[in-house]
Amino acid sequence: MSSRVARYARLSADEFRARLPEALSIYVTAMRYPEGTAEQRAPMWLTHALREGWRCVAAFDADDVLLGLAYGYKGRAGQWWHEQVRHGLTRRSGTAEADRWLTDYFELTEIHVRPENQGKQIGEDLLRRLLDDVPSAHVLLSTPEGTSRAWKLYRRLGFADVLRDYHFAGDPRPFAILGRALPLDPA
Repeated sequence: MSSRVARYARLSADEFRARLPEALSIYVTAMRYPEGTAEQRAPMWLTHALREGWRCVAAFDADDVLLGLAYGYKGRAGQWWHEQVRHGLTRRSGTAEADRWLTDYFELTEIHVRPENQGKQIGEDLLRRLLDDVPSAHVLLSTPEGTSRAWKLYRRLGFADVLRDYHFAGDPRPFAILGRALPLDPA
């Protein structure tokens, strides 16, 4: 099934909750995670929707099928991802570098597009719509190391290396932490 985007929409927390099974299905497929991952992630995603500055943008086809989504929120000390990245960045680059990136940032937590719809500008459109008017100084994200469409998108949009070959607790794969100043350059 390969569909064209009929509309993009910013989702409220309630709309996000209603679409959660569909969104998690895209996530598991796009990230090639094993079955059962969606059930593990659902509570976390619902908790994320309660965080300060949370926002979500989704792409839909003409039949209102979710083609992709992106969400994030204002990163803060005490959040799991923040503490993981602070630890790694402080160890490798020092406290000043960690403070530079982690003082005022928006965490691009998730961005996923159905695999059959990748390479059609949807990811970039979602990312741009999500970050439009974010009041933070920076945006940060983590992505598995290795060449992918996501990597190409992030590089094309000016994301730079913040921390490479980092291993999050509980995941054996190496990740890159990428970041850039906001706002994004015009399309």
